[in-house]
Amino acid sequence: MHLPSPTGGRRVRVDGEILGLAHNVRDLVEFLRRAGLEMEPEQVADSPLIDWRGVGPDRWEAETRT
Repeated sequence: MHLPSPTGGRRVRVDGEILGLAHNVRDLVEFLRRAGLEMEPEQVADSPLIDWRGVGPDRWEAETRT
């Protein structure tokens, strides 16, 4: 999982192919399902199949600058 984009959401990539922009865990689970990976929302945080870059599954919004 990429870092949150400047406009919010995180790019989902499987085997080098970008599948789309997820705005929450439910979006991520749906992208994974379409790629053939069945996973429950509760499983994504600790799954060894997901590489969380920079921040974990609790961050989806763009970083605000002050």
